Amino acid sequence: MRFQTPLLPAVLIRRYKRFLADCQLPDGREVTAHCANPGSMLGLAEPGSPVWLEPNDDPKKKLKYGWRLVEVAGGTLVGVDTSVPNRALKSALEARQIAALSAYETVRAEVKYAEKSRIDFLLSQPGLPDCYVEVKSVTLSRQPGLAEFPDSVTARGAKHLGNLADMCRAGHRAVLLYLVQREDCDRFEIARDIDPIYAAAWDAAAATGVERLVISTHISPQGVEIAGVIAS
Repeated sequence: MRFQTPLLPAVLIRRYKRFLADCQLPDGREVTAHCANPGSMLGLAEPGSPVWLEPNDDPKKKLKYGWRLVEVAGGTLVGVDTSVPNRALKSALEARQIAALSAYETVRAEVKYAEKSRIDFLLSQPGLPDCYVEVKSVTLSRQPGLAEFPDSVTARGAKHLGNLADMCRAGHRAVLLYLVQREDCDRFEIARDIDPIYAAAWDAAAATGVERLVISTHISPQGVEIAGVIAS
C-alpha cells in the first residue's frame, strides 16, 4: 500500500486529545496533524521524535496533515495510522499473497455480523467454511525484537475476540490477524500485564479454535507493504 501523497518530514511537538498532534515542519512552521490512532501509542509519541506527515487538499477535512510514521530509537520506522493495516491487507488478500488465507477467492470488507459489529474481512470459497478475519495494528515493542498487543486496555478488542469465538462455535473459521507496523520485531506476544481481561479473552477464544496470525511489514515513507509471518 503506497501513500497517496508524498510524506513530509517533521518533528513531533506533542500529541494530545488522542487524535491531534502538533508538529514542526523543516521550514519552521507548526501544523496540527490528525492522529488516526486511538491507542496509548506507548513509546511512540515522545516530543522531539522525527515523524512523517501526509498532506492533503481535501476541503472536507479540517486538518491538512495526517500523521503516518514515527522514527524510534535505532532508526526504526513505525506506522502509527491504524487504518493502514486494512488497506494494505485488502490488496494482499485479494491477490492471495497470505499463504494461510490464500485458499479464499472472495474477499469482502466491513461485513455486518454479531451484534452491532462488522468484521474487517469475510473470506469465502465454495467447499470451505467462511473465514472471519479481524485485524489489529501492532506498534508496541518494550523488549528488543518483541512486538506486543494491546498497548492499552481495550474492551472493544475483547468484544471482538468473543465475536470470533462465536463464529468458531457456529462452524466457521475465525482468525485474529495482528499486523506489526514496525520492522525491528521477529516475535509476538499478548501484553498480558497491560490488559489482563483482553489476555483472558484471547485464551478463551483460542480454546474455541480462533487462530492467531501475525504478519510483518516493510515500512518506508513511500508506503507499507506486507512481508512475512512472525512467530507467536
